[in-house]
Amino acid sequence: MKFTLSWLKDHLETDATLDQIVEKLTALGLEVEGVEDRSKELKPFRVAHVVSAEKHPDADKLRVLVVDTGTEKLQVVCGAPNARAGLKGVFAPEGAYIPGSDITLKKGVIRGVESNGMMCSERELKLSEEHNGIIELPEDAPVGVAYAEYAGLGDPVIDISLTPDRADCAGVRGIARDLAAAGLGRLRPLAAEPVKGAFASPFGVTIEAPDACPMYVGRYFRGVKNGPSPKWLHDKLVAIGLRPISALVDITNFITFDLSRPLHAFDADKVKGGIVVRMAREGETLAALNGKEYPLDPSMTVIADHERAEALGGIIGGEASGCTETTVNVFLEAAIFDTVRTAQTGRKLGIESDARYRLERGVDPAAVVSGMERATRLILEICGGEASDLVIAGEEPQWRRTLTLRPGRVAALGGVEVPRDEQTRILIDLGCEIVGEDATGESGGTLRVVPPSWRADIHGEADLVEEVLRIHGFDAIPATPLPRDSVLTRPALTTKQRRVGLTKRTLAVRGLSEAVTWSFMAGPVAALFGGVGEGLTLVNPISADLDVMRPSILGNLIQAAGRNADRGYADVGLFEVGPAFRKPSPDGQDIVAAGIRAGNAVPRPWAEKARGVDAYDAKADAMAVLEAAGAPVTNLQVTTDAPGWYHPGRSGVLRLGPTVMARFGEIHPTVLGTLGVKGPVVGFEVFLDAIPLPKKKGGTARPLVQLSPFQPLERDFAFVVGKDVEADKLIRAAKGADKALVRDVTVFDVYQGANLEEGKKSVALSVTLQPTERTLTEPEIEAIGQKIVAAVAKATGGSLRS
Repeated sequence: MKFTLSWLKDHLETDATLDQIVEKLTALGLEVEGVEDRSKELKPFRVAHVVSAEKHPDADKLRVLVVDTGTEKLQVVCGAPNARAGLKGVFAPEGAYIPGSDITLKKGVIRGVESNGMMCSERELKLSEEHNGIIELPEDAPVGVAYAEYAGLGDPVIDISLTPDRADCAGVRGIARDLAAAGLGRLRPLAAEPVKGAFASPFGVTIEAPDACPMYVGRYFRGVKNGPSPKWLHDKLVAIGLRPISALVDITNFITFDLSRPLHAFDADKVKGGIVVRMAREGETLAALNGKEYPLDPSMTVIADHERAEALGGIIGGEASGCTETTVNVFLEAAIFDTVRTAQTGRKLGIESDARYRLERGVDPAAVVSGMERATRLILEICGGEASDLVIAGEEPQWRRTLTLRPGRVAALGGVEVPRDEQTRILIDLGCEIVGEDATGESGGTLRVVPPSWRADIHGEADLVEEVLRIHGFDAIPATPLPRDSVLTRPALTTKQRRVGLTKRTLAVRGLSEAVTWSFMAGPVAALFGGVGEGLTLVNPISADLDVMRPSILGNLIQAAGRNADRGYADVGLFEVGPAFRKPSPDGQDIVAAGIRAGNAVPRPWAEKARGVDAYDAKADAMAVLEAAGAPVTNLQVTTDAPGWYHPGRSGVLRLGPTVMARFGEIHPTVLGTLGVKGPVVGFEVFLDAIPLPKKKGGTARPLVQLSPFQPLERDFAFVVGKDVEADKLIRAAKGADKALVRDVTVFDVYQGANLEEGKKSVALSVTLQPTERTLTEPEIEAIGQKIVAAVAKATGGSLRS
């Protein structure tokens, strides 16, 4: 939001300096992005008069000008098509810096003719993008005067960053109101006298979609003269980066920035029959004022006449009914449009406009008529003509709400004592109405407060407290150290928080790159990963293809891998730690560590031949995360019931009893095909919240590996089991045969074929025994082997292979 200092002072009577105003704006939460003083940048530029213009002797498109700068006459070579004798323009002398071209002028010779300085276009002075000719000033422009002074560009321009809830400060008056409440001046009264209509409007207004447009106010003007804007209006718009078009259009832009009240002017002679506010029809299009044609659909609000759509409600007008220099009859619109529909339509069509910026945030519902009245006075003053009676359709939305403020809550919530009278003063200065009061003590009792119509963001007592603190000054809140219960500091992070850091570090060490993606995704993509529960579809998404909360992080990571592959980076490993959503409640989301690998296995030793990623890579990543997070990895079971976005037979689930700790495997080819990603791609999802927290709070630390002075020994066993028996069952059974001596069990061979019964397979295990007290004797080793055979037989029904 940009405005000039003088524009601010149209609404704020103040003696404060620019620096004081800038400092106070930031303190009020209206963060100042920058202050631009064009008078410094444009100081060398002067109003000049072209005394003569002769054709260049050696170039058809160049002219040799004699320019009177007010102090001397200089020769300038110029290629502008409008360069001519008698023209008054803007002259830049030798040594001047040209901001639009980023050059510093030097005396030169152009095709054999000396040139001293230059005549400038609007783009060269960064006034607009116009560069087809040099600037033409009125005949009465004083030669030799600084151009910045003449054009009103000596007025500092302040640029503030607005949060979405402060739509009232998208107008200069809202900013002035905040400053006045903070004690930096007095808010000037705003003239709001109604203009009596001279005739009945020949146009009526019909609202067919009251949900999309609850109130529409129109006024017909006849006999207007639409020419250039007066200097004061022209200068205000140019200063904030707007291009003046014509008086009628400039007035609507001025009211938009002055009061945050968007308006639109129709050439009434091009509107057929009257105004109808309705939803767009299937197949309807609109040729807009920006020169583009947009396809419309029934979710969009249009302002139509009796034949066609003439404008997109709250976003942009149509070219067919736009005002031009020949316009003599005008129909002016001031309306309220549904914020959600306005935002959705603007995003869907990719249209950014000043009207949309304000209307999608919510403008003052009580200022529709007053905004129309102020615009009426300006049109009659600048363009002449007559105004009709107002045409009002619909009604003002109900905005009044009564809130309760306990003055003592300001100190309780904000940590600073603000006297009751001062709280009341602040709220009244912000536009609130005190409709009831219990005056039992300075800080006791309650205030019943009605927030103003332009503050739709104030909903409860905490909001009122925030307003009091904001205006009183956040700097007034004392710095108070936190109480310390003991001389020892306590951990700043919980176990769960430390797990997130360990997880990220572990995955980074394994060669994966961290990604940060949206917590949203497109509905069709979410459907590939189980879909979303009721209530997880966004009402007002930031983009049409980010309309639901993500049920899995994998979808976003896979699409990111696809974009990398499209740019030549097919071998990629990505991970993200964040929420995945099952239902709209705090316990309906999981903190998940998810990752994918695509292309060739990464990393790999340089001497090895590249291989494609497989499910075991994903399993290794998941196991590494679980181990780093403190999960009992030795007790985990592997099952094959991974969800449908994994490849059946090439995926698995890691469980601790019935609890799912992780999922891993190759991504299903159908999912990859739908997302347009070439496989193979493997992925994993580790549910960090499912990992049990350590129960032991104290005691001596135990080493992860029990060191022993005795030599370990290995024994191999081959078991015949059913072909559907998982190898994990054999491993777990063998480990459980003697937990004190069996240190490790691995599978080194699986055989199916001749010499085995139909439906059977042979699984060979290597068992490592680690004595800790003494060397084992042969009978003891034999006894342990028998226990292992018996445990496997009991768990799987298998037998030792002969």
